[in-house]
Amino acid sequence: MKTIFKSGDIKQYRLRVAEADCAAFHGVVVHPVYATFALARDFEWSSRLFFLEMKDDDEEGVGTMLYIEHKGMARIGDEVLITATVESLKETELICTIEATCQGRVIAIGKTGQKMLKKEKLYRLMNK
Repeated sequence: MKTIFKSGDIKQYRLRVAEADCAAFHGVVVHPVYATFALARDFEWSSRLFFLEMKDDDEEGVGTMLYIEHKGMARIGDEVLITATVESLKETELICTIEATCQGRVIAIGKTGQKMLKKEKLYRLMNK
């Protein structure tokens, strides 16, 4: 693993809210707005952007923690900017604080944890 990032470094991910990102359970749309579970996916992706540059060919990242506080709405078609900031990198675990904004408003904050593992170890754990 390459340790090329430090506390305070950022990665950003922009997306446009699509119908598939809306709150729906078992095929029934609850609200036509950006769902918390879609935020979870995109929070994890924004912090994974660090790992894509850090990992060696024989490594892969796995999630260790996810926290989201959903504060506001984004509607279908709205652009959302997700900013991941390195909080800490200890050994092989990366902790990021995350903020999602839409039209200048904070719509969610949170934190992710990811750990880098050797692929061999990860596959062994998955196939037990």
